Amino acid sequence: MHGTIKMKTAKKREPSDQEQTTQIRVFIVDDHAVVRHGLTQRLDLESDMEVCGEASTAHEALKEMNTTVPDVVLVDLSLDDGNGLDLIKDIKSRGDQTRVLVVSGHDESAYAERCVRAGAHGYLHKKEAVDEIVDAIRTVAADNVYLSDATAARTLRRVLSGKVDPDASPLDTLSDRELQVYELIGQGLTVNEIADKLFLSPKTIETYRAHLKEKLNLKNSNELARSAMQWVLENA
Repeated sequence: MHGTIKMKTAKKREPSDQEQTTQIRVFIVDDHAVVRHGLTQRLDLESDMEVCGEASTAHEALKEMNTTVPDVVLVDLSLDDGNGLDLIKDIKSRGDQTRVLVVSGHDESAYAERCVRAGAHGYLHKKEAVDEIVDAIRTVAADNVYLSDATAARTLRRVLSGKVDPDASPLDTLSDRELQVYELIGQGLTVNEIADKLFLSPKTIETYRAHLKEKLNLKNSNELARSAMQWVLENA
């Protein structure tokens, strides 16, 4: 992980004269048009930022990025055609200097570290003030990492100790895809609906369901559904 970790702060940092000479090209990926519009209006007020494009799906984002070449991509984890984690990995695989800042309503404790491992430079919850998003964009554009104090401390503790965090949730044992399936189960989707959304076969989804029951020590499909729905409700 390159650069330094900058903890979140409530104080807005004004861009320096040097920062203002070069505009940060920002691309917004979110499945809600009102969110994209609101972010665009706010970022357009910043003299050192330019919104160079937007998309509601991962497929559209990757296609548009071929011509817009953004410096920072704001990514929501819930997209019309899949999961933002996959998009982060695809952006990283391009091998360019584009940096990813996740701005999502998903539970930070469950997703922030996963996003960093996938290639993101930062994670913010959508409940945070837009001014903090502006600060985070400048931070990741400078090749630094933007995380909350809690997430940064947990990540560093795990790296330094080389051991499993005793406070870790059982969900931390799940792979990215398993957690994605778990969330979709919690949203009430059927096996076939999950398969369609993830472009996988129903048989593969059933295999993931079996892994989830084993890893989370759940006896049957009813317990899995209740557990997943409760988790979604708590982290909505």
